[in-house]
Amino acid sequence: MRKLFFIIVTAIGMMQIPMQSINAQNMKKEEVPQNISAFPVGKANTGFEQYFTGRSWLAPLTGNKDLNVPMSNVTFEPGCRNNWHSHTGGQLLIAVGGVGYYQERGKAARRLLPGDVVEIAPNIEHWHGAAPDSWFSHLAIGCNPQTNQNTWLERVDDQQYAEATKGNVAIGLQATDPELDDIFSNFTKEVQEYGALDIKTRLMVTLASNIASQAQAEYRITLESALNEGIAPIEIKEILYQSVAYAGMAKVRDFIGITNDILLARGVRLPLEGQSVVSSETRFNKGLELQKSIFGERIEQMHKNAPDNQKHIQRYLSANCFGDYQTRSGLNVKTRELITFSILVSLGGCESQVKSHIQGNANVGNNKDTLLAVVTQLLPFIGYPRTLNAIACLNEVIPEK
Repeated sequence: MRKLFFIIVTAIGMMQIPMQSINAQNMKKEEVPQNISAFPVGKANTGFEQYFTGRSWLAPLTGNKDLNVPMSNVTFEPGCRNNWHSHTGGQLLIAVGGVGYYQERGKAARRLLPGDVVEIAPNIEHWHGAAPDSWFSHLAIGCNPQTNQNTWLERVDDQQYAEATKGNVAIGLQATDPELDDIFSNFTKEVQEYGALDIKTRLMVTLASNIASQAQAEYRITLESALNEGIAPIEIKEILYQSVAYAGMAKVRDFIGITNDILLARGVRLPLEGQSVVSSETRFNKGLELQKSIFGERIEQMHKNAPDNQKHIQRYLSANCFGDYQTRSGLNVKTRELITFSILVSLGGCESQVKSHIQGNANVGNNKDTLLAVVTQLLPFIGYPRTLNAIACLNEVIPEK
């Protein structure tokens, strides 16, 4: 049983989900959901609908009773949950899509994301279902099926459900540190009054900065705002991918996981459509071409003048940094240079590269006013030392008139 359980969990992580967007909040009531996980949705759960508030779907995944592992995929529409109930033999739940909740009688509700596992002991009264604003799917595995029986109890009423799901929202600064929250909130509004950046650009450069700063809590807040403002999942993914070249995968991987959880919770199917435009044969030449279009012929000199034992780094810059990442579609060159600038000033200690990309930004049409507006936007998130270092680099490369 434990071996089978491990295989199931491993399979969930390895399966790839084809691209198709489902907007949970805008889906019409009569529509049947597409898969929000690698598992089938199945048919309307009419056999148990009297025990559910809202609509659900059921897809049995096993049929051999001799194996004694009955398993089904259950899909809930936003807000749907089952009644309080218990199992004499216990149950296992594995979240596979969207965002859901599980609650035991007398305890706080637990928020569930894909990959989360719930072990339910025999005779424990509980309920589970979707978040108010997200579709949700989980695998339900019956334990001790020869003797396991369900006892269905009363409904989870709207007040209970609202209280349970509200209780899992992270407590903000306003609740614990109201003075700091007021100071920070007021200052972030103040810096947004400087410059002519549109809201989309402000959010995109802040996302890039949050990644470089390893600011997971701020990234979650910014990402939700970005999606609400219409920034496309493809654009967000491209910010993440490009960040790997400048911040490294060790700093980016967790943010990819955060992003995937939030996108799945909003009904976005993963993986997204591929954006690569190079092959193993063309990545160096196309990367070098892009480098030269941004920085000029000095790139040729960098390749030529590099010591023999360091020429491989110049090749990597052309083939990997620019060929693999920056040639990708999804973001234009001007936006990519702003993203790079935001990452570098947020990392700190990268003044040489900051100066190079200030010139690169100027070459593709991002003038000093734009770059100063970006640095100002990032000030509340990266602090004064890095901001002042960035402005010093900016004044050196593009002196004040």
